[in-house]
Amino acid sequence: MNYLYELVKGSTRLWVEMSPYLLLGMLMGGIIHAFLREGFITKHLGNPSFSSVWKATLFGIPLPLCSCGVIPVAATLHQQGASKGAVLAFMTSTPTTGVDSILATYSLLGPLFAIFRPLASMLSGLAVGLLSFLFPEERDKGAKCHLSQRPYANRFLETFRYGFVELPKDIGKWLVLGVLVGGALGAFVPQGAFEPLRERQLLEFLAILGVSVPLYVCATGSIPIAFALMAKGMSPGAALVFLIAGPATNAVTVGFVYSRLGKKAVSTYLLSVIGSAFLLGWVMNLLWGWAEGVPEFFKPGGEFLPPWLKGITGALLVLVIGGAFLRERLSKASRGEVEVMRYTFRVPTMSCEGCKARIEETLKQLEGVERVVVDLKEKKVGVEGQVPKEALEEALRKAGYPPTPESP
Repeated sequence: MNYLYELVKGSTRLWVEMSPYLLLGMLMGGIIHAFLREGFITKHLGNPSFSSVWKATLFGIPLPLCSCGVIPVAATLHQQGASKGAVLAFMTSTPTTGVDSILATYSLLGPLFAIFRPLASMLSGLAVGLLSFLFPEERDKGAKCHLSQRPYANRFLETFRYGFVELPKDIGKWLVLGVLVGGALGAFVPQGAFEPLRERQLLEFLAILGVSVPLYVCATGSIPIAFALMAKGMSPGAALVFLIAGPATNAVTVGFVYSRLGKKAVSTYLLSVIGSAFLLGWVMNLLWGWAEGVPEFFKPGGEFLPPWLKGITGALLVLVIGGAFLRERLSKASRGEVEVMRYTFRVPTMSCEGCKARIEETLKQLEGVERVVVDLKEKKVGVEGQVPKEALEEALRKAGYPPTPESP
């Protein structure tokens, strides 16, 4: 019973400490989504040069996209002519940080970590993008994809719709999982359990890498886990390795890089991400030791806020995330509903609410499409209307979601 109490206590503390900055980050993510168009990003990334890699890295840092959410955007960039280096840089810097995760990092880990984490994402993205220039460019021969953007009648409302409805659907379950794992580490792992590993830095980094690479965690959901690991004796450098390698490497991302950019690109991507994570983790440990005499560098942002504000925002965050879960269940398409439609496609790479929204938007733009139903759980898309099946398949393929036909 005491362990259960400690689990609930630790998880609740993590939740309320993160909530003010996370809600602010969601608002900023909504603003970026509503006012920054993909066309603006794409036109800067075409040439295989340092400039395109630099711009792709910088564009990716503030965007609140998870590992799976970044894939369709990267596919669009590649199909519209972005260089391989720019695509890889974007895929590295984007899922490892974002405005929401930067603020959430400050809330638990303090200003030094909050500043160094996006800097580490930038350096990792540059490393991956620039190393890709060592290999020949492998461009797709197909037609370019020019998806039009949804005309927002009211971008103010779109800011709140995306920031507090769509974005919580993407990060909500990973945030809850991260908080519970962080609470469990605090309740069940003895104090100082990881301190012996600090004396063998390479072994410590390899151990945390072995956990982070196969584990899917978003940039925000990984923060409470990193906080709990450090509280139990793990070095800040190892926590940074977890924060970089966890969100940037997973089976879906690696599969996309392989299918679109080739074997050499996969090797470049993985070696660069892991290598830069190790190097930056080592630098983080040096900085941490150097800054030990300046306590302001380590003070979590949550300590500066009054308890009543953290309590209110914690309750609001429960409503936002709970509402996202409830809407997902209420709006979930049944398997039978999809399968009785005229055309049914299986879309294996579809994995988040961002994927679902993009597929619906892409198909509804086609003339003759009357209705689109997306079953995210079963990874199926149903379409009604007078439109050739080939046109639907081509639209899905260009949007970054190659389909498998389920019906004639």
